[in-house]
Amino acid sequence: MFTTQSPRKVAVVGYNRIPFARHNTAYANASNQDMMLAALNGLTDRYHLNGMLLGEVAGGAVIKHSREFNLMRECVLGSSLNPSTPSCDLQQACDTGIEAAIYIANKIALGQIDVGIAGGVDSVSNVPIVISEPLRKILLEARRAKTFGGKAKQFLKIRFKDLMPEAPSVNEPRTGLSMGEHTEFTAKFYGITREEQDAFALLSHQKLAKAYDEGFFNDMLTPYFGLDQDNNLRKDSNLEKLAKLKPAFDKDHGTLTAGNSTPFTDGASCVLLASEEWAYEHKLPILACIKCAEVAAIEYINHKQNLLLAPVYAATRMLKKAGLSLQDFDFYEIHEAFAAQVLATLKIWQSETLTNAFGFDKPLGAIDRAKLNVKGSSLAAAHPFAATGGRIIATMAKLLHQKGSGRGFISICAAGGQGVTMILEK
Repeated sequence: MFTTQSPRKVAVVGYNRIPFARHNTAYANASNQDMMLAALNGLTDRYHLNGMLLGEVAGGAVIKHSREFNLMRECVLGSSLNPSTPSCDLQQACDTGIEAAIYIANKIALGQIDVGIAGGVDSVSNVPIVISEPLRKILLEARRAKTFGGKAKQFLKIRFKDLMPEAPSVNEPRTGLSMGEHTEFTAKFYGITREEQDAFALLSHQKLAKAYDEGFFNDMLTPYFGLDQDNNLRKDSNLEKLAKLKPAFDKDHGTLTAGNSTPFTDGASCVLLASEEWAYEHKLPILACIKCAEVAAIEYINHKQNLLLAPVYAATRMLKKAGLSLQDFDFYEIHEAFAAQVLATLKIWQSETLTNAFGFDKPLGAIDRAKLNVKGSSLAAAHPFAATGGRIIATMAKLLHQKGSGRGFISICAAGGQGVTMILEK
């Protein structure tokens, strides 16, 4: 395995995504491959990569059919990139997009490749339908049978109830709870009120709407199936409307609603990463550089409130390695799976008592909220699981490039009690 003598800087030099769509709306009939290909082709067109041989393309989807076993390779073959460009699938729930970026960035830093694309895509509309477990076993036994009689014997075991398909689910396998149900535990445990959540969600919509009006996303999106902006955005939202929404996960005592939680979403995104030398050679701007990243996980089976709090560990460890404080940043991009999850994370970082419970001596401290998710985030744009990482990296890179200098902090939580943090610098 060839590596450079010292790690090279890794630059974010491009980005693209399709507008995100609430499930069962604009992209109801689009597949993962359709959407990822649209995002990928938009990237290659914008940065004149047509016919080019790249080091690698990496990414994936959280929800995919067994026939999509080589999803990213199929997308490369369907794109205008040189078909000899290698690719691979990876998946880490909602961290998939940012993990793909870390994977490509590490190869660039080590000198294994000079340029690569990291992406992610998810459809919650066009999902594979799973047959019942009894029917699956019968069909497999019939397939193994050598004679017609043997196959018929198995088929005769099928009962009417076996024909009912299983509804798609992203509930946590070890608890049986959805992400929203877990976050209800988080809100209650950390004392996050409904009013706080609604106010935070409203601000996300207002900031995203302003960013669209200002043209911030004009060079970041490829229109797709009639959409030229995220269709979850509610420009007319207000606190009165949000207050009327009923609890979504705990009907009697809950504070999480459809308004302060991200909806199921379809979409795709990708980012172009390269060495500084490659960027200069191809006359592409160095928008920002990836300084470091940290991946963490947390126990959430016995402590159900912890599901989306792994970034507490990732951030603390990353900042210590980087020799930085949480206050040393010009912008913060924290994925808004739920308003309650973001607010709980910020509360933990500010509290010595809560920080001690995570095994750390000192809290990271408060951040300037005016620097947080300044162009809106997932509560407004919505959240196609694997595509969120690319959206967030792109937004941060553009913010730093527009400013001309600075440092950005990224945090993304994920199902399975996992999380990733990253630092971008300009």
